[in-house]
Amino acid sequence: MEAERVPAAEITRLEACLGYHFTRPDLLLRALTHRSAAHERNGGRRMRQSAARRGAGSNERLEFIGDRVLGLLMAEWLLERFPDEQEGALGPRHAHLVSRTVLAQVAHVMGLQSALDVAEHEARAGVRQMANVLADAVEAILGAMYLDGGLDPARAFVRRMWNESIVAQARPPKDPKTALQEWVLGRGLPLPQYRVVSADGPSHAPRFVIAVDAQGKTGQGIAGSKRAAESDAASDLLRQLGAGGQAASSTDRKGQGK
Repeated sequence: MEAERVPAAEITRLEACLGYHFTRPDLLLRALTHRSAAHERNGGRRMRQSAARRGAGSNERLEFIGDRVLGLLMAEWLLERFPDEQEGALGPRHAHLVSRTVLAQVAHVMGLQSALDVAEHEARAGVRQMANVLADAVEAILGAMYLDGGLDPARAFVRRMWNESIVAQARPPKDPKTALQEWVLGRGLPLPQYRVVSADGPSHAPRFVIAVDAQGKTGQGIAGSKRAAESDAASDLLRQLGAGGQAASSTDRKGQGK
């Protein structure tokens, strides 16, 4: 990977945020590489590749292992923090904390957008701001940290960056669509109706805009899958209705939201 695609100052800033210095900096650079940048680096050729080779050179392999690292570390932490809860309560907590929305929030706190290596045309289209792209990059960074230094640095990073989210979980959260449905039914209102406002973007980074209406208000969600955008729209509407505390910001598993 060409070093100038991610400025050295960004790497230094990011390592300070992570609280970890990579012995193999190529792992961190790879973790920041979006599929579009990897494709561009190959000359933008439409190579005939098997499904197993698509995304080669991008952060997707690191994302794969980072997803598992985060899942393990979060499960470990939840068992420690809630020693009396069983799977029925721990499961929703875990699903929320590893969700795309929470991962994207972590990315924003890190200022990760400015460090992502994205093809120029995708950058102009706003790919760096997409929640699924940011979530993928956070997981890829966790995977890179694990491969470079093991579970300890990854655990320290997770417990620092997710602390606010886990402390805020007084009760196991509900998914936003369920919470919204319960809210309207409890008031004798019609079921919320979801509609696709737009669906565009390239095949490797689709962009869905979904709206949902209830009680004269409209919530909107933008994500890389219809399901995830619906969840975000429900979260947005719950906040407008003053019922945001009834649901997690999104319990759609990040890996399922693609």
